[in-house]
Amino acid sequence: MTKPAFLRLNQIVRTKSHVTAGQPLIPVSRSTWWLWVRAGKAPKPIKLGKRTTAWRSADIDALIATLNAGDVTKNGRQ
Repeated sequence: MTKPAFLRLNQIVRTKSHVTAGQPLIPVSRSTWWLWVRAGKAPKPIKLGKRTTAWRSADIDALIATLNAGDVTKNGRQ
């Protein structure tokens, strides 16, 4: 199965839909996620449409690697 190029918020963090959708990639709440985005700890989103926001899967993979390494600084980079 090919990994998607973009991920939506409900694929990245905990949301109400995760009751049936499985585990999030990053186990934080939506509000924490948006705080991270504003603070530069998480990647900036990309607007795909008027009501569609997503993140590049490569950016999320890099953030997860940084989180696993235990070093979260500005923009999620080491």
